Amino acid sequence: MAFITGENERTVRDMLEKLPRKVQLVYFTQELECQYCRETRQLLEEIRDLSGGKVTLDVYNFINDKEKVDQYQVDKVPALVILDENGKDFGIRYYGIPSGYEFGSLLEDIQVVARGEPDLSEQSKQLIAQINKPLRLQVFVTPTCPYCPSAVLLAHKIAMVNEHITADMVEATEFPHLAVRYNVHGVPRTMVGESYAIEGALPETHFVQRVLEGYKQMYSEN
Repeated sequence: MAFITGENERTVRDMLEKLPRKVQLVYFTQELECQYCRETRQLLEEIRDLSGGKVTLDVYNFINDKEKVDQYQVDKVPALVILDENGKDFGIRYYGIPSGYEFGSLLEDIQVVARGEPDLSEQSKQLIAQINKPLRLQVFVTPTCPYCPSAVLLAHKIAMVNEHITADMVEATEFPHLAVRYNVHGVPRTMVGESYAIEGALPETHFVQRVLEGYKQMYSEN
């Protein structure tokens, strides 16, 4: 059974066919020991098939394709990396099936990568430019959370403008050990590094300031 049907199918097809440039999806799976890997692959294949050639999909095995796993520093599955038509990696990661409200996040990310420039303010870009060491953002979400996409998309846009940053969407119910590790009692919850947390969905200015604060705290402790 298809995931994208009816009016949604027509809407998605129209949106994807109008992409200004091609986008590459790189998917990592391990279907024998991964609850949602099969469904995630089907969803991505439907996106590819509806795109009129604008979206490509490469599928790799998390166990066997170690070179690719290491290249993109993927550490769990299902995992999705979004690249531009030239193969540029913007640090955008999805861990878990992008369903529910997060399906909208995925479609918007595809559009932003196709354009090549996220719509962040100049002030935000200047603040983000201060980050010159590796930083990982992890945005914990659930598919039924209407506030989560704004946090995910902001984190991904931040990663797009700074090569030192990677930003992960992490579906909390698929990775309960991580939800426990990072004390995720409500979503969205964004981890800046390992110990600094941002609760809820914040406006861009406040979110960027908190990310920078977490980054500075992270490196002052080391």
